[in-house]
Amino acid sequence: MTLLPWTFLLPLAGTLILSLSRGRLSPRASSVVGVTSVGLAALVAAWVGWRFLASGETSIDMTLWTWVTVGDFRPTIGLHLDGLSLTLMGIITGVGFLIHLFAAWYMQDEAGRLRFFAYMNLFVFSMLLLVLGDNVLLLYLGWEGVGLCSYLLIGYYFETAANGWAAFKAFIITRLGDVFLAIGLFLMFRELGTLDITEILARAPDVWAEGAWQAQVASLLILGGALGKSAQLPLHTWLADAMAGPTPVSALIHAATMVTAGVYLIARLHGVFELAPAVLYLVGVIGALTLLLAGFAALAQTDIKRVLAYSTMSQIGYMFLALGVGAYDAAIFHLMTHAFFKALLFLSAGSVIVCTHHEQDMRRLGGLWRKLPLTYAGFVIGGAALSALPLVSAGFFSKDEILWQELASGHGGLMLAGLVGAFLTSLYTLRLIIGTFHGEPGSDNARHAEPGRGPVHGLPLVVLAVLSTFIGAWIHPPLEGVLPAGPGADAHGAGHTVLGVVAALVSLGGLVVAAWLFLRRQRWLAERVAGGWEARLWWFWNQAWGFDIAYDWLFVRPYRVLVRLLRSDFIDRALLLPAWLSWALHRGLSLTQSGKLRLYATTMAAGATLILLVLVLGG
Repeated sequence: MTLLPWTFLLPLAGTLILSLSRGRLSPRASSVVGVTSVGLAALVAAWVGWRFLASGETSIDMTLWTWVTVGDFRPTIGLHLDGLSLTLMGIITGVGFLIHLFAAWYMQDEAGRLRFFAYMNLFVFSMLLLVLGDNVLLLYLGWEGVGLCSYLLIGYYFETAANGWAAFKAFIITRLGDVFLAIGLFLMFRELGTLDITEILARAPDVWAEGAWQAQVASLLILGGALGKSAQLPLHTWLADAMAGPTPVSALIHAATMVTAGVYLIARLHGVFELAPAVLYLVGVIGALTLLLAGFAALAQTDIKRVLAYSTMSQIGYMFLALGVGAYDAAIFHLMTHAFFKALLFLSAGSVIVCTHHEQDMRRLGGLWRKLPLTYAGFVIGGAALSALPLVSAGFFSKDEILWQELASGHGGLMLAGLVGAFLTSLYTLRLIIGTFHGEPGSDNARHAEPGRGPVHGLPLVVLAVLSTFIGAWIHPPLEGVLPAGPGADAHGAGHTVLGVVAALVSLGGLVVAAWLFLRRQRWLAERVAGGWEARLWWFWNQAWGFDIAYDWLFVRPYRVLVRLLRSDFIDRALLLPAWLSWALHRGLSLTQSGKLRLYATTMAAGATLILLVLVLGG
């Protein structure tokens, strides 16, 4: 296991090579360095994973060096490898390599490729540090690292002001969640006396009773950090605007890895959340609300990347749904399959965007299925997995497991929310495919689209397409002994089969309704949403239920008013009064030092006259 540190040191080396080259590397060489470093990390991760699984061990700990020594406080740069961190490591390096490879094609005509791959490599390094760290301080370092890289990559096209504001928005909202997380970590350290994750999970049940206020507060604070990073209600508004970055960035950060960090965090610290069952249930409720609200929002979008962004929020809502009932293994299973099919969908969207000269509006696309056959296949397979098409897609097996765990835990309301979300997912997914690939081309860009060429473009799509089918569902995360089994893990029977059939019918029903609406009744539907209450509802969903507008009125505008008031603050003016008096006195005295003899003589005569007058009047 001595090779384990190389999984994150290789991407870091790629970042350093690119950053220190000072522009001497050609764009092609920059792409080679960026892709190769992550590819080598993926090979090392595969070797380490194979050796770990063959050893039969539950976990492996490796201390590289002591970070800080202050009395008894000795946090280390240490690594912890178990089934959970191995699963995330495989996703980050494996899917990350395919995305990097595709990015070499996507960015071939873009300026600043060196900067792009330096940021991407730094992100992979930070994400691996997050999932491999054996203590929460190292986890938090990686947590902040991915937040920084997200800011840099979302604002990659910084020449456009809107992109800079999108990056700024993502940074501020996720930092808000990070403040909650930091306070939660401080509380756990004060109460439990350790930062080591294994020791935290061991000590928490001994120090805190179930339902203790310390456990509930710590869980709520950690949940706040997870909500920000994973774009769940109410800290979800940044993710759709984050589509301003290059499409491979959306695939890597906002679909496959960073936005699932909150799911990983809750699963990793599950022992703390199980001592606060009310907070754990709140996790599931937030997931249910997010998956429904994001599903309706996705249904009303016209930008293909924004549809996928709201889809990401919805699918992470499913993961939170599973976490909320203690089905941690089901949440991580869906995290893995989601990484496969959502990366496929984003890369396929990137292929459409490049081939249509950066057109993203479905209303200006259409008729592309003959011109982009591989991309179309990627959309169909990825869309099938997203819609949980029965038996043939990876998404069906992972989503079905989540729904079964909800039912087995006795939370029928959460299960019903999951079924409604599945119906909505089928609706907006087929709408996305029909609007992008079928019908008449909506612009000249779509009419003259040409397919991408070469293995750099095609290989990632083919591999991810295979993993998005039932073949990907054969990969089961090795979580036994790492996370507690879900409430329905050992009770698969007739009830599970019936629920699977119901879920399949719901998904298929959504596809049938979508085909009827968006193929057979397009003109009728367009007329319905062109005026009346339907149009207002459609606008409301398009604006993501008005959260941005509400936050603007509740927080941004009052803050600006407060700033204007403080700009003319009377207390501030009072504090400046002594300085103003000193300045005025200095100004007056400086007027007496003019260097003019006549003024001096006149002043002396006037002064002498004044003194004599005082003496005479006084005598």
